[in-house]
Amino acid sequence: MRNRQNSALTRRWFLLTTCATLGFLAFPGALQAAEPGLHEYTALAFDGDAIIAAGSDLIRSNNGGDSWEALATPGPVQALASHPGRTGKLFAGLEDGRIAISEDGGASWQDRSQGLPGAPIRAIAVAAAQPDLVYAAIEGDGLWKSEDAGQSWSLAMDRPWLADAEQDLLTLASVDLATGMGGIWIYAGTPVGLTRVPDCFCRWQDVQSGDAMDALVSGDAPPSDAPLPAGEPVLALASALSNSETLYAALPSGVWRSLNGGVAWSLALAGSASEVAVHPADPQFLIAIVDGNLKLSRDGGDSWTALAAA
Repeated sequence: MRNRQNSALTRRWFLLTTCATLGFLAFPGALQAAEPGLHEYTALAFDGDAIIAAGSDLIRSNNGGDSWEALATPGPVQALASHPGRTGKLFAGLEDGRIAISEDGGASWQDRSQGLPGAPIRAIAVAAAQPDLVYAAIEGDGLWKSEDAGQSWSLAMDRPWLADAEQDLLTLASVDLATGMGGIWIYAGTPVGLTRVPDCFCRWQDVQSGDAMDALVSGDAPPSDAPLPAGEPVLALASALSNSETLYAALPSGVWRSLNGGVAWSLALAGSASEVAVHPADPQFLIAIVDGNLKLSRDGGDSWTALAAA
């Protein structure tokens, strides 16, 4: 799903991707209504109120998706994250194993890959209470972290053992919950479901009700009353910084919503969902990619509007 190549090459696509390979160049330009199906977006993020979608190219909307500006990408983007305390600071995880950082909302990029193993970056998340602490999920490797906003990186945790095998981390979200050690949990989507680890990095565990730290020590994991669909890959996670109990997930069955820290889930939008992001200050304001189309909700997923840039 994430690696399909669109055969309909156009002059605009060629110019955008050519500029991106020439070395982190700015590429401003108006994009009022991108041709449907022309681009495949593999990552979404909010930069303050702005919406950003990225893949083989990168577009930004400063008016809720009514119009778009095309920017150069640092390379094929697989993951995006924004710094909650510094509007304009973005982190991009690339297919070629690099991480790039923008300080100007995506207009230009710098490489920040020192110490990384060079495998594809599948997810990036900024710590909920420590915005200079950044996590990255690396294909075939595990969870990496940077404690200096991306200047250097080190391994934090191996991949989780689920369904009798090590599972890659497809998506990450940092969640500030009272049940975590220090209040911080790293939630991760895998090919076989949802898991999480506290920021002590002691053990991956299921998301469950009750005192999670007690369950972590005892190994007891009572089942959730309304979990995500069993066995489905969790392709994207979004945590509402302004309401730590609110989470959203993108699965092949749709966009799912949890109002209690991922213990119980309900379906917000049916369809094949691959990405979801939530506004940092408004937990009701969502963007998602469903059935290949970019969609927006301003009421927590109760209703949705299709955006022309999809």
